[in-house]
Amino acid sequence: MKTAAPSPIAPVTALPACGASRAHESAAAQVAGAAPYIDDIAEVRGTLHAAPILSPVAHGRLKGVDTRAALAMPGVRDVVLARDIPGDTVLAAFAHDEPIFALDTVQHVGQVIGLVVADTVMQARKAARKVVLDIEALPAVLTVHQAMAAQSFVLPPVIVKRGDAAAGLARATHTLQGQFEVGGQEHFYLEGQIAYVLPKEQAQWLVYSSTQHPGEAQHWVSHALGLDNHRVQVECRRMGGGFGGKETQSGHLAVWAAIAANKLKCPVKMRLDRDDDFMITGKRHPFAYHYSVGFDDAGLITGLKLTMLANCGFSADLSGPVADRAVFHADNAYFLSDVEIASYRCKTNTQSHTAFRGFGGPQGVIAIETLLGDIARYLGRDALDVRQRNLYGITERNTTHYQMPVEDNILQPLLSKLEATSSYRERRRQIAAWNAQSPVLKRGLALTPVKFGISFTATLFNQAGALVHVYTDGSVMVNHGGTEMGQGLHTKVAQIVADELGVPFERVLVSASDTARVPNASATAASSGTDLNGRAAQFAARNVRDNLAAFVAGMDGCGAGAVRLAGGRVSSPKASHAFDDVVRLAYANRIQLWSDGFYRTPKIHYDKATLTGRPFYYFAYGAACTEVVIDTFTGESRVLKVDILHDVGTPINPAIDIGQIEGGFVQGMGWLTTEELVWDAKGRLATHAPSTYKIPTAGDVPAHFKVDFWPEPNREDNVFGSKAVGEPPFMLAISVWEAVRDAVAAARGDGIARMDAPATAERVLSGLKAR
Repeated sequence: MKTAAPSPIAPVTALPACGASRAHESAAAQVAGAAPYIDDIAEVRGTLHAAPILSPVAHGRLKGVDTRAALAMPGVRDVVLARDIPGDTVLAAFAHDEPIFALDTVQHVGQVIGLVVADTVMQARKAARKVVLDIEALPAVLTVHQAMAAQSFVLPPVIVKRGDAAAGLARATHTLQGQFEVGGQEHFYLEGQIAYVLPKEQAQWLVYSSTQHPGEAQHWVSHALGLDNHRVQVECRRMGGGFGGKETQSGHLAVWAAIAANKLKCPVKMRLDRDDDFMITGKRHPFAYHYSVGFDDAGLITGLKLTMLANCGFSADLSGPVADRAVFHADNAYFLSDVEIASYRCKTNTQSHTAFRGFGGPQGVIAIETLLGDIARYLGRDALDVRQRNLYGITERNTTHYQMPVEDNILQPLLSKLEATSSYRERRRQIAAWNAQSPVLKRGLALTPVKFGISFTATLFNQAGALVHVYTDGSVMVNHGGTEMGQGLHTKVAQIVADELGVPFERVLVSASDTARVPNASATAASSGTDLNGRAAQFAARNVRDNLAAFVAGMDGCGAGAVRLAGGRVSSPKASHAFDDVVRLAYANRIQLWSDGFYRTPKIHYDKATLTGRPFYYFAYGAACTEVVIDTFTGESRVLKVDILHDVGTPINPAIDIGQIEGGFVQGMGWLTTEELVWDAKGRLATHAPSTYKIPTAGDVPAHFKVDFWPEPNREDNVFGSKAVGEPPFMLAISVWEAVRDAVAAARGDGIARMDAPATAERVLSGLKAR
């Protein structure tokens, strides 16, 4: 595997911290098994364990719950149902449409009706299966097409227009119509959903939660218990993966465990096993598309009508902003002059689908990329030429369909560079020759771009706070509102603070995310963790730095602006002092050695009713060139080569950024090739374990996997000139989808590649035979 060569892991004495490939702050502890997760926390004496009682019916009237057999099981202490909720029986989500426990109806297979609480987790799980449910089955809506027929929606439809799509289609030289579907995706975090709730004094609660959003867990728990927020403290040191699946849905576990702890007056832990996690929690939203597109002889789109049907499951959760972001990214890298996009947020009797890396962006991007691939094959042109013909311009054709100017456009030079470095044209010729003499195995090639908007689409979440404490020995403690899920956020924040104070990276420690330290923090999501929390921590450190500079200026008789903090020293024109000595002297002179910092993203605004404005602070760009091979007898496919050129601005930590790019790409590859979610005719999820749901393995990663950075800092004033890197690389894997379709079209010989995603072996075979 080849990657851009990051600098070697920096030694202890190296400065500055930013720009160097520092090891993840927990790496050594993690490989030694010494980094504790929620389930590793020592249990307080008297801790009980909860397990969920699940609905076996997709839609029905809940007429009764018989708990007698469960209560007779060994170790069982109690059963918790909706009647035991002291506060609101509905979760404190923005749509207020999801009951904590099922009330009079059940709305999907796996909906939680209540809990069994026992001395051990296995006793609780076994007893939960003994609860007898009296449910009168009702008709279930299981697909978006059924939802459209029944006009079943969790939120009203949204339509965004620019120009006149009908007129653009009418004047087009060519038109195409079609439809296809893209499946959902299970988060498959290594650490499953878990919460541990401990009663404290005077109606206070401590919640350990594996969550991307401690503030929301705090709000949900207090709402369910009928308490003010300040009586609930939520802490998270680290997660074993999140990917969006712990943005809202981790809050369910915290609420359920808290209700049980409140009823039994003791600590309660709740950890889902993998099967229950699959059955209970939402996935990436599956989408279905209908389109009519008009274009000229060069493939330039002159009119587009696109309908997106989002399968939201039984409640809204985050479906509104997910579907909005899909609308925002339906252009991807391309100017659409006359376009109409209709987004329907369909209510079905399945799990309530939720955030997942990309947050609707991938479902928008794949729509336009699929259309452009179809256009190219229809015209007999190279797909890269058609894509380049439709790219956003610099001085014209540079405003999105939601009225945001694309001011930092590097698409054309970035694609041209990757075209050259990946030898795209030569490989295209070689693949054509290879396919001509290979009757069974066929290769495909695709080069696709990404333009991904960075900021929460809900503007109010684009804020962050942090605390920086300098202790009298010169060591530094940082706390911020973001959460660590393996992505390296705490490492980057420590690097930023180290450079702001001019101290070695090893002198900075980031503590657990905690609602008692930084309140009202936004979720660690939308790829904005470092942008928001890193900047807030930088501002907090800057306040302490300024205090120290002013103090030294007074000692040395110079202006504070002449004082520099770097290399573990504080220097003025007259003297150089050790940072630790300055800190001790400052404390003795009653100088404040801690501070808070606050940051709010500038420039952003948009109208939620019309979905127009500037929802994003900037765009992150990238492109991937992928080569695949398919077996026309079996439908199997394999990725052979990947070349990536990605825009991370000036990287704070090159090694971490490369890891995010590689991991995001492979996860996206899984979404589009092997990770298939299947619900049966009764609404039961059939793929609910690793035996039936296949994520990529190390063996699926190609030997040729090359990642390079685009060499330019962020043009907006972002921390260290960096750009977000968590989500944008995921969509680079759409090049895999397009390469598979290219191979299918080559095998058929007629330029047709009609398929749904993921491109499983069965779907590839179906595509080879489709008419």
